[in-house]
Amino acid sequence: MRFLDRGGVRLAWTEEGSGVPILLIMGHRYSSGMWYPLKEAMGDRYHLISFDNRGTGQSDAPRRTSVEEMTADALAVLDAAGVETAHVYGVSMGGGIALEFGLRYPERVRSLILGCTMAKTADVKRRPDWLIRLLYHAMPVLKLLAKPKFKNGYGDAAPDDRIARDMAVLEKDPFVLHGVIAQGLAVSAYSVNPDEVRALKLPTLVLHGTQDLLVPYAAGKALAEMIPGARLVTFQDIGHNYFIGAGEQANAETEAFIAEVEAARAAG
Repeated sequence: MRFLDRGGVRLAWTEEGSGVPILLIMGHRYSSGMWYPLKEAMGDRYHLISFDNRGTGQSDAPRRTSVEEMTADALAVLDAAGVETAHVYGVSMGGGIALEFGLRYPERVRSLILGCTMAKTADVKRRPDWLIRLLYHAMPVLKLLAKPKFKNGYGDAAPDDRIARDMAVLEKDPFVLHGVIAQGLAVSAYSVNPDEVRALKLPTLVLHGTQDLLVPYAAGKALAEMIPGARLVTFQDIGHNYFIGAGEQANAETEAFIAEVEAARAAG
């Protein structure tokens, strides 16, 4: 793991492999270690650049942040890796950051790959700060009381052995509670201008499961319809973490998409 300083906040990042560069942006609460299914499958064929969002992994955990701030973190990591342009792949909150990255720094983006995410516009109701903080502190109790649905959110089609492995990895995945709360507040406060999204001129792949309990499938479909020329890939009976239940299909679609974009770039 390497480290960089951005405005007094230490960010942990890493890179592996060689070839076409992909900047990986993880979602809420998860560190970059949770990219393990993709890294295991694709790490020998691509230059994978990933980092721990502030509040997770080995990065610092400020008590306040914003999606714009985390987007600037992603740019700083790309700069630290010495990469001029990359395919920018984000999931969940990381998908929102990737979308913001494409809007702010389109000259640094070869394509956008947006997984289990949405375009959070101003009409999406914002949760009060006190409710977000309460939910985080009450989460252990809520998990005990909640009835499992769609195999605990992984989706009915997700294999049990992969779910068990992912839950074991997640249990050891480090985070700082106040840093993760800061992430949640940042997402709650953030919104994107739909007109700017509709004006995007970047090749875009949208990946989403039909049993996503955190970001409804309809929101992923709406995102794909909003971005000109975006391609939507649907994972039937798969939940939010589609890497677990549909990893092979997701990776195959991603690699085919990247190959098309790279071929178009080479053709000029």
